[in-house]
Amino acid sequence: MILRAHKSGKMLKDRNHTRRVGLLAGGGSFPVEFAQAAVREGHDVVCLGIAGMAPAALADICQSFRTIPLGRIGLAIRHFKRRGVQRAVMAGKIEKRILFDPFRVLRLMPDLRTLHMWYSYARENRKDDTILLAVIREFARDGITFESALDYAPELLVNHGFLTRRRPTSPQWDDIRFGWEIAKEMGRLDVGQSIVVNDKAVIAVEAVEGTDECIRRAGLLCRRGGFTIVKVSKPQQDMRFDVPTVGLGTLQTMHESGGRVLAIESDKTIVLDRAEFVALADKLGIAIVALNAQELALRVVA
Repeated sequence: MILRAHKSGKMLKDRNHTRRVGLLAGGGSFPVEFAQAAVREGHDVVCLGIAGMAPAALADICQSFRTIPLGRIGLAIRHFKRRGVQRAVMAGKIEKRILFDPFRVLRLMPDLRTLHMWYSYARENRKDDTILLAVIREFARDGITFESALDYAPELLVNHGFLTRRRPTSPQWDDIRFGWEIAKEMGRLDVGQSIVVNDKAVIAVEAVEGTDECIRRAGLLCRRGGFTIVKVSKPQQDMRFDVPTVGLGTLQTMHESGGRVLAIESDKTIVLDRAEFVALADKLGIAIVALNAQELALRVVA
């Protein structure tokens, strides 16, 4: 009887572990939407939020929540292991400009595991894919596997079609077609996933600053406004991290800067706060279309 009870307890513990998921959370509402979706599906979410970035609302959703400095990978690994986390996801924006801060060592406070990761896996370059794959490899050394947040919340991906009442004009379709392949090439080079186009000219390319700052820069360079933003996935997109994401902040920045059209890649882009996002776009008169390369190549504008 004692042996059977022990086995039963172990099986229950194992089942609980399979329902437990770690969340490494950056900024924005994506971590919140992921956590809500995972909890709805019956998962226990153990959240580590990047200090100064992760939303405080996660504390009310997750089974446990604490913040850590960006450079404490060893602390993150120990925290997840103590709580029986074997699977984890990344969600949310990481402010990459901190890597170029003159006092970055003090702000990041790297521990030994972070230094090991950096010098073992990320010495070649500082591209997003290089750094994030290095993080995944360091966690994997302790048996923690990263999965895509979209495995838990596939509904966050935008479907094909028009999202708004307003649709692109013929010249705006020309800009979308012109910008699409350029944006794909920037993604292939792991520079950024967004570009801003007007009259078949590239106004701004996203890099380390992020989409919103790219749009603001375009507004300064194209004072007449009316430009188009094209945001796509990388050809080599790893859906475990850095999935193209748009939300209410994107629309507000477009409105303030003069953007009129947002073209995003269907089934490869996350749209946050979907109902509010579409309502705000309609209110601001912004056209949003989700499409893919195949349709773009075949589309004939009347």
